Amino acid sequence: MTSISCFPVHDELSAPEGSLAVLRGALASSGQLPNFLGVLAGSPAALRGYARLRSELRHGTLSGQTLERISLAVAQHHGSDPGLAAHRLCARRAGLTLDEITAARRFDSAVLQEAALLRFLQCVVTRPGSPPPHLLEEAREAGWADEQLLEAIAVVALETFTALVNIAGDVPVDGSHEQARLLAA
Repeated sequence: MTSISCFPVHDELSAPEGSLAVLRGALASSGQLPNFLGVLAGSPAALRGYARLRSELRHGTLSGQTLERISLAVAQHHGSDPGLAAHRLCARRAGLTLDEITAARRFDSAVLQEAALLRFLQCVVTRPGSPPPHLLEEAREAGWADEQLLEAIAVVALETFTALVNIAGDVPVDGSHEQARLLAA
């Protein structure tokens, strides 16, 4: 069944003026507007903040494959269907195999360095309090610099925000919004 978002899924015609520049930029770069961004456009400040943090992290030191592994793990943890759908596509484009995508959803990887990072981040995401110190040391010993570890934590925060909006707003998976509008009509 196709869900209908609890919040309006804006486009260039319905979004508040303060959201238009970000929406136009997203449309120019990808050709279509993800439902998540359409929903987030309802708050220009939230949309701009999201876009700025995402842009900075995309220009950080982590590879596209690492970013997608983290994003898949966080989306899976929170049960964000739109996030999983989007990041499966992005992960394939980044060169991850289907086995690696499946492993990432469990905070794991066949690549030892990636697995060490994901084990550390799993504790950041799933356990209250500080992660066990040995997991941080394991990630460092696997070759992750503190700059990269801090960026990875920022990616977790960004993807958690995305998942929370998707879940709280019952945001439909991309491509299903048009079907939902037809059903509502």
